[in-house]
Amino acid sequence: MDSVRMEIRILEPVTKVWEYFTDPYHIRKWNFAYDKWYCPSAEIDLREGGRFSYRMEAKDRTFGLDFAGVFTEIIPMELIRFTLDDDRKVEIRFEKVDEDTTDIVEFFEPEKENSREMQRESWYAILNNFHKYVENH
Repeated sequence: MDSVRMEIRILEPVTKVWEYFTDPYHIRKWNFAYDKWYCPSAEIDLREGGRFSYRMEAKDRTFGLDFAGVFTEIIPMELIRFTLDDDRKVEIRFEKVDEDTTDIVEFFEPEKENSREMQRESWYAILNNFHKYVENH
């Protein structure tokens, strides 16, 4: 897999990090890259073979996109693997550093339309939104 790797440290327990990453209520609060965007819907069937679908839109409704796929492996509090609807693979690791610290390590296969760096920046912006949301709620 010619994947992009990202990592972020969150100063919260892995149980909270996992919950906020996998609960649709919380996903709608952080799953967008830019302040002028939001996530109006998030559906998730968190099991191997289960589907997820998240909608991200500009707040002025001029643009939007769906992020959807199928879970291929889930180890609670440790690992999520899924395949996006365009067949790209994604892996997210939840690594417990200590009782109050969790590292998230994320790998994704970039698509071919946009530059690798642009995609990394967008994915990292979403991950950073997650980081801020978890630590402040």
